[in-house]
Amino acid sequence: MSLPEHIAAGETGYDRVLRFSIPGRNARGRVVRLGPVLDTILTAHDYPPPIRRLLAEALVLTALLGTLLKDEDSQLTMQAQTEAGVVDLLVCDYRNGELRGYVRHDADRLAMLGRDPSLFALFGKGYLAITFDLATSGQRYQGIVPLEGSNLAEACESYFAQSEQVPTLIRLGIGDGAAGCIGAGILVQHLAEGEEGRERLHVKLEHPEWEHVAILAGSTRPEELVDPDLSLEALVWRLFHEEPEVRVESGAMLERGCRCSIAHYQSVLTRFPESERIEMRNAAGLIEVDCAFCSKLFQIEA
Repeated sequence: MSLPEHIAAGETGYDRVLRFSIPGRNARGRVVRLGPVLDTILTAHDYPPPIRRLLAEALVLTALLGTLLKDEDSQLTMQAQTEAGVVDLLVCDYRNGELRGYVRHDADRLAMLGRDPSLFALFGKGYLAITFDLATSGQRYQGIVPLEGSNLAEACESYFAQSEQVPTLIRLGIGDGAAGCIGAGILVQHLAEGEEGRERLHVKLEHPEWEHVAILAGSTRPEELVDPDLSLEALVWRLFHEEPEVRVESGAMLERGCRCSIAHYQSVLTRFPESERIEMRNAAGLIEVDCAFCSKLFQIEA
């Protein structure tokens, strides 16, 4: 199958997102491929392979969901917590094209699970919370769903079905080798009352237009998503080239965005009573703060 010249010449780089919509099917979507940004976040900690893959998937999902935000300075936060799970906390967030993420886990219990533990083995009984903080209105929307299914993508699909009543399909691909980690994904949604921006009056999960789009998008293979020689434009064309119209728009470049700084932590510490700040001091009279996201250690004057 030959690609049109302008599509074949599309950008094949990493750390970018492509927005697209299919007006005739009342559908919209995002495709993202992470490379150096993903490696930067993952190498901040010495994560074992199962945790690296889990966090890579979570960061791709965070990028896909975060780019649904329209207003500058709005934030998407995805957090998974469990009751006595091997992984007891996973948190990622997106704001203005910046990503960060962190996983806290029990290394000894993880070693007993083998090389490819299931989602349930990692989390046990847990839940996924997805929060949208909207900068313009100051409103916060949060949905919480059980951590069920074979991967985090299925839990996110459940979030949109249960909390927002938006039919959603997500496919992910993770490639982790000697050259580093590549993470990519595609998200497609059905907007029942028309194109993006129109009010949704009702949702039909079994709408024939959505079934058609879901079948096409669901055929995406993980190896296609992580293929560095296949541009995101070409991937969308492969899936939907028979549609009368597909609109594409390049989104912002993505980067690692840990917001830790001495000034930030000084501001946080001022909220504690002086007696508690005194107890936090080390022998040198400084308060040490370890950023969980980027693994930097800050020494702050109390």
